[in-house]
Amino acid sequence: MFDSIRIFLPFGLSNNFFTDLAKEENSQDDPAMKLQGLLTWSENQFSDLPWRRNRSLYRTLVSEIMLQQTTVATVRNHFERFLDRFPDLPSLARATEEELTVAWKGLGYYRRARNLKKIAEAIYRDHGGEFPQDRAKLMEIPGIGPYTASALIGIGMDRPALAVDANLERVIARLFTLPFEKGPKLQTDIQRRFDAGEIFATDLSYRSLNEALMDLGRTYCQARKASCELCPLKLECQAFEARVPLKWPATKTALPTTSVAHELHLLRVIVKKNNSVLVYRKKTHEWLAGQFEVPTFILASTDLQLKQYPRLTTDLKPLFSFTTGITKYKIKNSVLVLDEIEFEKLPFTMPSEWRPVAAEDSNFSTATMKALLKLAQS
Repeated sequence: MFDSIRIFLPFGLSNNFFTDLAKEENSQDDPAMKLQGLLTWSENQFSDLPWRRNRSLYRTLVSEIMLQQTTVATVRNHFERFLDRFPDLPSLARATEEELTVAWKGLGYYRRARNLKKIAEAIYRDHGGEFPQDRAKLMEIPGIGPYTASALIGIGMDRPALAVDANLERVIARLFTLPFEKGPKLQTDIQRRFDAGEIFATDLSYRSLNEALMDLGRTYCQARKASCELCPLKLECQAFEARVPLKWPATKTALPTTSVAHELHLLRVIVKKNNSVLVYRKKTHEWLAGQFEVPTFILASTDLQLKQYPRLTTDLKPLFSFTTGITKYKIKNSVLVLDEIEFEKLPFTMPSEWRPVAAEDSNFSTATMKALLKLAQS
């Protein structure tokens, strides 16, 4: 009866309305489109992080080593200062121990700084100052393990790789409700699925993908808290669909800890002459190796095996005290001020030297700096 049927669209809609609508519906099933939402969220929220500007493999390496065991907020406050001092591999490879520890101050875990220097030395010496482009070659460099190698490839080079840290491990375990416990087996399973193209097979930027997944793990998908309603991937997340996101990744029942916290009472002795203070350099096997401390004694300790400082019994009365901590020790620091003649009566045998109190490169330990500051304020 009818040769054709004409559909009259409301004013303002094009004749391609239904074609466009079909394309939009199909795009909802495109994994790349779903990931793009995550990447856009990350870019809008965290593109101002200093290591995400002026990209280079060297800056990526420095940031990844710094971010191990240290919060983003802390690294953010120290990253550019460190790069100002050591802007490239050659300058870091040539750094002295003292220069390195001064530049690293405030980040803690100084072993990471020495490890970073060893990596720089190896790349500069064995690879002509150029980063190897192959994961296996990167892992031949002392100090570069699977995670750092993957970070250099995925983030630094923007090539297919997943830098599976604790954040990625948790986010991916929840996205796909992976059955393995947190740890090596789960990380191996994630790597296998990625290598097989089962997860995150995309033409999008792997640099942006890694960083976005890290951002998600730091903010909305934390270990003990999942803010699923705010998550840009919630509709694709199997743990969200199950309504029990904290179930993943599975964790072993924690075993009773056998570590013991020790009480430690130290005497910090300040000996000043003009604008300098008497200090000694900490040895390689000691806490805070390479840094300078005022002469220090153990007055009392619940750890009878501790040999970091000489022991002393004295009736001298300290001016003030303050508390610090290191590893398993809760430390009471008592501060005593003596002149040179009085100090010579104490059984302190470490080689000492005078260093300016106000020098920016003094490389004093945190406890020494606190003692000097409190003395100046008293």
